[in-house]
Amino acid sequence: MSAHPPLFRFDTYPSQALRVSSGANMGDGIGLEDDALPGDIYKLATGAEAARLAISDSGEGGQPCVAETSDVGTPGDALAISACHMLMGPSGEVVEVLILTHQSETEQALHILPLSTLKPDNEYELVGTEIASAPERFADIASVSFLAGTHLTLANGKQIPVEHLSVGDVLLTRENGPQPVRWIGFQTRRAVGAAAPVRITEGTLNTSRDLRLSPQHRLFIWQRRDELNTGRAEVMVKAELLVNGDTVVREEGGHVDSYQIVFDSHEIIYAEGIAVESLLVTGQTRALLPEDLGLTSSAKAAASAAAMELGDDPGDDVVERLSRASKGRRED
Repeated sequence: MSAHPPLFRFDTYPSQALRVSSGANMGDGIGLEDDALPGDIYKLATGAEAARLAISDSGEGGQPCVAETSDVGTPGDALAISACHMLMGPSGEVVEVLILTHQSETEQALHILPLSTLKPDNEYELVGTEIASAPERFADIASVSFLAGTHLTLANGKQIPVEHLSVGDVLLTRENGPQPVRWIGFQTRRAVGAAAPVRITEGTLNTSRDLRLSPQHRLFIWQRRDELNTGRAEVMVKAELLVNGDTVVREEGGHVDSYQIVFDSHEIIYAEGIAVESLLVTGQTRALLPEDLGLTSSAKAAASAAAMELGDDPGDDVVERLSRASKGRRED
């Protein structure tokens, strides 16, 4: 198995891509401490392009590190969630960006992970910075969650909305049969940027109703025919990679109520009739869990899930191909 399996993948910018256009740090990229002063005005550099950063928690001491398949850094390079900056846009909207510190063997660099969309022509005023809560803000977007109204399958076959689920209720899991829920997390979050949910329309991939998931949420597909040439029957794919603008779309705007479901171990459960993962406890998502819950991250579970996961470029018509794969026949 991979030494540094990818758990999360996010679009990031180098810190120099978001520069002060007016203020004390004129011309400098956004940074930490005195390199990020309230009142400075920032603009995204013309032509700035995002690069995909893959993150693992298999670094030294279970800390986050650059994962294999990352377009940024070298697998094993140390990462730290250093700060969350709050910026105010031209219409008064708040845009949050995380600052990640990347330590390679030879140098240290900062990367920006926007939690909302940064627009190149807009000016953003820095209005505040949070340090202690930054890991929790990362956990918010890294934690797979079900949106209110999503029906999950109980061990007796009954489907109930996730908001009616309680700790101790027993759900049907693919690998381990009936399993009790250990913990349920709840958040109301803005549906923007990295937190904007993905809606899989009814019937797509055999869903019984519209299914709305967080972008990092992985679906489990058992291939009767290997349509994607993965060399294996079981594959997992992140919801955001299924977006095609038609049957699978991103929903931007407003707020959503989301729920994280935790068992004793990482499980595959059923939402709107299809197989999806529960929250995988990692060094990063652990920030959302109560300290007395007694669950720790599982390197084995993380590596196993990563080994089944499709990469960032699964090719065209991935939804159609996965649909054919699950049916086990080719459609002309």
